[in-house]
Amino acid sequence: MRQDEIIELLKNKKAMLEGHFLLTSGRHSNIYIEKFRLLEDPILLDQICKQIASKFINLKVDIVLGAAIGGILIAGGVGRYLNKKHIFTERVNGNMELRRGFSIKPSDNVLIVEDIVTTGSSIFEMIDVVKKCKANIINISCIVNRSEEELDIGYPFTSLLRLPAQSWEPDSIPDWLKNIPITSRGRTGKINE
Repeated sequence: MRQDEIIELLKNKKAMLEGHFLLTSGRHSNIYIEKFRLLEDPILLDQICKQIASKFINLKVDIVLGAAIGGILIAGGVGRYLNKKHIFTERVNGNMELRRGFSIKPSDNVLIVEDIVTTGSSIFEMIDVVKKCKANIINISCIVNRSEEELDIGYPFTSLLRLPAQSWEPDSIPDWLKNIPITSRGRTGKINE
């Protein structure tokens, strides 16, 4: 899929919303990507996962890692296309962890997948999980990278769509946005300090 096709898809699925949104990162934005409009459609989810997996077909991947909740679906789909184990992290007391008997060995080559990236905080948390296991991170990939600036993740980072969208800290919200009622969409249990 080309970038313009993905944007059209977001619009057709009513997944690109406008308003005043409180993001999981704690930042505010006038654009919100409702990932579940994409992930709820099995044919579309399959196409997205196939597209992500196609970028890594020639790399040695042992594990595809995603974060609960949306990342579970993406890791599962990409893992199926690559015929590799797929696992996920989840939050316990605000911290990302491997649970449910999931493990990563020091020799494993890990592909981290994510749905929507704004600040990269969930990615950094998954990186920490993989580092604690002393495994190798071969790439990080997401559906939509909406960060305003290029993220310095320290590992190769790819996205199906680069869609920079402005976001603001709570103390720097522009007046025009303050006049729009805040909508808080999905929340992940992340603790912002």
